[in-house]
Amino acid sequence: MEHLTGFAPLAARYDGFILDLWGVIHDGVNAFPHAVNTLRHLRDAGKRTLLLSNVPRPNDAVQTMMRRMGIEDALYTDIMTSGEAVRRGLIDPPDAWWANLGRRMYHLGPERDRPVFEGLPIEVVDRPSEADFMLNTGPDDHRNPSDMAEFEADLQESAKHGLKMICANPDLVVIRGGVRVLCAGSLAVRYRELGGEVRSLGKPEPEVYQPVLRQMGLPADRVLAVGDSLHTDITGATRVGIASCWVLDGIHGAALSDGAGGFDREKTEAAAAAANLSPVASLPRFVW
Repeated sequence: MEHLTGFAPLAARYDGFILDLWGVIHDGVNAFPHAVNTLRHLRDAGKRTLLLSNVPRPNDAVQTMMRRMGIEDALYTDIMTSGEAVRRGLIDPPDAWWANLGRRMYHLGPERDRPVFEGLPIEVVDRPSEADFMLNTGPDDHRNPSDMAEFEADLQESAKHGLKMICANPDLVVIRGGVRVLCAGSLAVRYRELGGEVRSLGKPEPEVYQPVLRQMGLPADRVLAVGDSLHTDITGATRVGIASCWVLDGIHGAALSDGAGGFDREKTEAAAAAANLSPVASLPRFVW
């Protein structure tokens, strides 16, 4: 693994880039100025960039949020979110598992994630006992998003009734405005422990990369994935044979810190090796 200080050397080696959003481009509240600058450099160099994010909202909702942050549409080529992939799966089921879900859905998640299913022929019910399946988009706005115990009763009740779960964000945790909070992926892990059946759409699942590579129109060996999470970004790229760059100033930042404002190379190498992953490079942040 190379340990670089800027992205420019990697930009010269590839034609297209699959870029994570949360932790690389923004922190859920504000855009990173250095990342916006890097997007400008890539655009000016004629590189193709696709933003691939485990956000449980459709593409257009996420683009609206990014515009408010100052991330213009013209700064990237395309976008795909896990929420968009789930919505498409509900509209056009990819297999029998999806086709046989039923129409009565229990939603575990905040109101802002409703665009994933709004306008679809689905009846949203209030209790797991009334549902055919569950859509998990993450902790809702009425409970502590950092405490798994807050959601235990919902998960146990859903498992009791044998509900299949769609996980619309495989991330385990995220840093939101400097605070670590649970994501839908953590709830899905607990649901599996309770015996529940789960399907996830998003990184690191290979299914989400198939439409992404088609959209990019490039061979896999000309594409580099960039992300801050070993569990999703780096693992997902590895599963589909895409090279990856690990941004350290994200979800793993505290664990990899050298105590002086930088990152410890030995810790970085050890963490990647422990996960059996081999990113081609590490980068302190997505800076040019």
